[in-house]
Amino acid sequence: MVGRQILRAAIFAVMAIGLYPAQAQQEGAQGTAAIREMPTTDAQRARALLARAVGHFRQHGDEAFAAFNHPGDFVDAELYVYVVGTDGTFLASGGSSAALIGRKVTNMRDAFGTPFFYDMLEKAKAADTGSVEYRWLNRLHQKPERKITFFHKVGTRILAVGYYIPRASPEQANALLDRAVAAVKADPGKAIAAFNDLNGGYIEDDLYVFVVDLRDGRFKAHGVSPRLIDSDGLALTDPGGKPIIRQMIEALKDSDRGELDYAWRNPVTRKVEDKHTRFRKVGDLLVAVGYYTR
Repeated sequence: MVGRQILRAAIFAVMAIGLYPAQAQQEGAQGTAAIREMPTTDAQRARALLARAVGHFRQHGDEAFAAFNHPGDFVDAELYVYVVGTDGTFLASGGSSAALIGRKVTNMRDAFGTPFFYDMLEKAKAADTGSVEYRWLNRLHQKPERKITFFHKVGTRILAVGYYIPRASPEQANALLDRAVAAVKADPGKAIAAFNDLNGGYIEDDLYVFVVDLRDGRFKAHGVSPRLIDSDGLALTDPGGKPIIRQMIEALKDSDRGELDYAWRNPVTRKVEDKHTRFRKVGDLLVAVGYYTR
């Protein structure tokens, strides 16, 4: 949507310069400033949508709920507005949480046990604005994902807009790799079984562990692609033809750790994205975790 807006603005600027040179010079500067102020990151988009919703609510009060509940000006792709009363009653939503309208949600928890509505209500007692983090179903990907939600309290109503974080951070990837290496050192067989288990505790958002036997190059574990287990990693290439596992094994000949950039399918977004993987040598095994970059 932002891309189309920028394109339209650029086309208008070019046409205006040809038709009204003096006026275009003045309006062009204003247009450039407007484009520069357009929200570009998901966090900025969420904040911008929340600001619009707060403005609309201040004008119309609870009648604004009708606009929030339906696709339109207050739904932007996976972003939407929802409203919770300070008494814990869910009042409006333009997303998957619409099923909660009319219910008390104070004690509701996400998939990881976080009482996020309670957290929001408590924070709103101390400050009119803030944020909370939890996991919620992303209707675009049909998977629970990490979500950071900004809220703004207006009287007894708390308006909120959240954005999803499908890509884990380098710090999260490092922490998972440290955990995986420790598990392999403690009990390789048990660790590999856990890496291959969806409920084994080693799959976090788009992060997962994979393990390759350095002696024959075959996969011993892969958190999201079980079809790769026991397959020949030496023959594996990314979409650009890079021999991923072969290069990793080569890097471990003179070191006990390494890093590699390549393209790979993100299990959350289901798109091929750039990936940075860090790996270590633990006995005869290569243990690796990678994170996706924008």
